[in-house]
Amino acid sequence: MAKVLRWMVILFVGLLMAVPCLAQQSFVGTYKLVSVTRIIDGKTQPIPEKPSHGYTIITPKHYIVFYTDGNRKYGSSEKEKAALWDSMTAFSGKYRIEGNKIVVSVDTSWNEVYNGTEQTRNYEMQGNRLISSSAPRPWGREPSKQVVLRTEWEKVE
Repeated sequence: MAKVLRWMVILFVGLLMAVPCLAQQSFVGTYKLVSVTRIIDGKTQPIPEKPSHGYTIITPKHYIVFYTDGNRKYGSSEKEKAALWDSMTAFSGKYRIEGNKIVVSVDTSWNEVYNGTEQTRNYEMQGNRLISSSAPRPWGREPSKQVVLRTEWEKVE
């Protein structure tokens, strides 16, 4: 009887350890960007004429995101090239799930200031859609204002 109980406890503990992995598996995949919304000081910023485009790729261990503003224009001058830089977002790193939060330990980023930081996003899955939003933070273009970024992604694989 003690052996049976011992094996049941081992099985139960094994299943508990696997539950986060099983939940994470539905999260793993490639997602195409559907929409980006910026909320600055509590006010939704107008949506650009052309939608943003990009992808998020989530493996069992890594989170990779890249997207650009839909209003990008080819740049040849230094000022135009700098504007292109400001119109993109890209970072990657290992991640963990904490409840309804994705915490990415950034190891590579389009902006050096994010390397070595942890980026946290609230997320929810709605069918094949991943919706994430950042916590309020200073807006890079005007640090006196607070920005919340909300992205919606559709799973393509």
